[in-house]
Amino acid sequence: MTTNFQRARSEEQREIRRRAVLDTAAAMLDEMPVAAVSLNELSRRVGLAKSNVLRYFESREAVLLELLDHAWRQWIADLPAALDAGVDRDAPVARRGEQLAAAVTGSLAERRVLCDLMSAQAGVLEHNVSAEVAARHKRAAMANVTAIAALLERHLPELGDRSGRLAASLIMTIGAVWTHARPSEAMLAAYRTDPSLTAFRLDFAPALQDLLTTLVAGTVARAAG
Repeated sequence: MTTNFQRARSEEQREIRRRAVLDTAAAMLDEMPVAAVSLNELSRRVGLAKSNVLRYFESREAVLLELLDHAWRQWIADLPAALDAGVDRDAPVARRGEQLAAAVTGSLAERRVLCDLMSAQAGVLEHNVSAEVAARHKRAAMANVTAIAALLERHLPELGDRSGRLAASLIMTIGAVWTHARPSEAMLAAYRTDPSLTAFRLDFAPALQDLLTTLVAGTVARAAG
């Protein structure tokens, strides 16, 4: 829905405009992938000239980075319950690692927007932003990774001081698998023409769970060594 705004003249009004931009961008992400979200369309939907949107956010990428942090924090808020339900604390470490990988994968099943934003983070979203926005985003990302590390260590105390590295690797793996599990139209056409090419096509959930299981097992083994 398009909303026509008068120029913001107070901090409260500015915050209303910022919130409208973020809410509109979030609604667009429910309809389309990150790559399809344009500043022109965002401006049209929110009812502001593009130059006015840029008064509140310096670029499209700055908007999406803020949405990434919000989606990330929502996921972290829900993750403890998923891990508590999915990981048997009395199980051997290898089994707990498998259960943790399955629980993390399951927790992402309905979070398409988060996965899409994660996959675009380093290659797209961290570009076309100022050093100030980049630093603010990276501080938030570090806090999110630290929170995930604490959850991992709670269920796998054997990780020791490697929980932070595992958390960071987990995030990178999610983004990488999501990207490869979303082939282009040209690749889909190639698969239809030659089904033998699908040998390396990834299905997101099973591929992610398999990779996370291996990653967790390897990190635990290195911590023990």
